[in-house]
Amino acid sequence: MENLEENSVENDTALPVGDFRMVAKTMQGLEGVLAIELSKIGARDVKEHKRAVSFIGDNGTMYKANYLLRTALRILKPVAKFNARNEKDFYDGIYGMDWSLMLKPEDTLAVDCTLNTEIFNHSYYIAQKTKDAIVDQFRTKFGKRPSVDTDFPTLRINIHVTREEVTVSLDSSGYSLHKRGYREDAGKAPMNEVLAAGIILLSEWHPSQRLIDPMTGSGTIAIEAAMIGSHIPPGVFRDKFGFENWNDFDSSVWEKITESAINKISNETLAITGIEISPPMISKARENITRAKVEDLIQTVCSDFFEWTPPEGKGILIMNPPYGERMEQDDSLAFYKQLGDTFKKKYAGYEAWLISSNQDALREVGLRPSRKITLFNGPLECRLMKYQMYEGTKKIHKLEAGYKKPDKNQIIPE
Repeated sequence: MENLEENSVENDTALPVGDFRMVAKTMQGLEGVLAIELSKIGARDVKEHKRAVSFIGDNGTMYKANYLLRTALRILKPVAKFNARNEKDFYDGIYGMDWSLMLKPEDTLAVDCTLNTEIFNHSYYIAQKTKDAIVDQFRTKFGKRPSVDTDFPTLRINIHVTREEVTVSLDSSGYSLHKRGYREDAGKAPMNEVLAAGIILLSEWHPSQRLIDPMTGSGTIAIEAAMIGSHIPPGVFRDKFGFENWNDFDSSVWEKITESAINKISNETLAITGIEISPPMISKARENITRAKVEDLIQTVCSDFFEWTPPEGKGILIMNPPYGERMEQDDSLAFYKQLGDTFKKKYAGYEAWLISSNQDALREVGLRPSRKITLFNGPLECRLMKYQMYEGTKKIHKLEAGYKKPDKNQIIPE
């Protein structure tokens, strides 16, 4: 993966009129999935970075990225880049930009900041210096200034400092894209919607397959699967996006994009089941499912997964079992062993995808994973494990698939 800082604003001067480079932020481990999503919506020169994917497009591409991408957290539009060796350099660089092209004195602003430098120590302080420089410029020009609104500002500004290089971007999303708008009741330790969607896409689940979320909690995995299977845009329930406040917002292009996406929503029947042992939690999940308008696509069951009998046939399990601070270590080991025993006993022909940060507990599953993927759930480094439960023995499965033992005289390439 390239370093994000290698793609500077100055390198894009030869782009066609109306095109510009953008950065889609994501969770570590989902960069490849996000890159595929971007290519499918027509983004160009897609490049993966750590927790981000850069790409080129126009305003329409930016609108689609916000509305259609399931694994993006924010879509940033870089607008300036300069070097700063101290606080004065930084202040002068921000002050030197013409902010009246993006803001009016009666507007509001907010500043987010990430630092990867030894020059500045506190991101909050640099965010405050950014606000000071902008406010001072407006006072000088107009005698009045924009105010700060950290929740729903007219313009959200993103500052990224790496070593001496400062990148100033406009946040076209406004607030994080994982906030779909359907989940009000989340319960304890909920899974981020972007992570849930990313796991489903990594599993390569097809809408024709049965999907079971054995510990559904607030219903996030089941809801995201239903939205993917029905082609429901992840941004359809959001009240607003940041770019709608911008001076160059093109409402006609935006309406065409949203109308086209909504027309692609399918009415196909899906076999998705969410299982939850807690009656209060299953009630929250059902409320979220109804709010997402997918209640006809998801069956919810209040039951203990270990006692529940799955439908006959094949399918896929995608689950976020308790881990980390949600369960004591001794309990975790026994719990994960019971998971593995249940997989082997009841789910022949299924494949299971399980995410956890507890490596010791994962070993208690007692199955050899066919795939391991490193993901981050917030600050927790996790493993997404794929387990294949064959019908009969693995040897029989290979023979049925046409597997043949190599001839002893056959030359096997290295």
